[in-house]
Amino acid sequence: MNKLTIADGAVVMGGADSTGLAVALRLADFGAKVHIGDIREDVLGTALTSHPRLSGSRVDAANASEVTALFERARAAVGPITTLVNVVGIPGPQGSVETLTDEAWRSTFATNVHGTFFAIREAVPEMKALRRGSIVNFSSGSTRTNMPNRLPYVASKWAVEGITRALARELGPFGIRVNAVLPGLIDNARMRAIVLKNAERQDVAPEALMKEYLRFISMRSAVTPEEIADTVAFLCSDLAPHISGQLIGVDGNAEWEP
Repeated sequence: MNKLTIADGAVVMGGADSTGLAVALRLADFGAKVHIGDIREDVLGTALTSHPRLSGSRVDAANASEVTALFERARAAVGPITTLVNVVGIPGPQGSVETLTDEAWRSTFATNVHGTFFAIREAVPEMKALRRGSIVNFSSGSTRTNMPNRLPYVASKWAVEGITRALARELGPFGIRVNAVLPGLIDNARMRAIVLKNAERQDVAPEALMKEYLRFISMRSAVTPEEIADTVAFLCSDLAPHISGQLIGVDGNAEWEP
């Protein structure tokens, strides 16, 4: 009978805090040897000090040579890598389409799309040689609600979903599974800060604004980093041997975004 185990090494891009760190720790709970990558040296240092079972390196996911170097260090630290989770991403600019700058558009795609591609390109040859592997990309529930004034973010996450579906077909013959998770409203420090900022701007209580946001989620509640991590761990484990090419929402059924 299968059980939830994850063999070999794993790389979690964007794994130093919040959901990324929750993913890294959950993979480690189920047997993976985990190397995390993050651009923020201070946050990365705190994560590695607090969780010595993890190894990690600073990396700019949008820089192909830095991603290559990270995978070299990861293999030295954890051995063969057959699990890759691309959590890293940036929110991009807010504004109507005519106000968006070239740089804002390009920088969002550089991290969210190019970074995902660079990491997968590094991981796949070893997975092919071993004829096994699991790749989980992070999209967003916003690809389903298509919230306005966030075009670079939504478009970049649509691209991540395209990468996921295309590679599931390309890599399936090699025993490599590729899926994406689509988180919704996450109860973490970043989201709480956004709610506080927006509440101050609108001159309303943060609790009232959060209640308004939750009104557009069927289950009327936010998700936690840990439950997203549980979903990722399941997808990477031997309990999901034939789940591939799927876009899995972890959002309480987000109906719309204001």
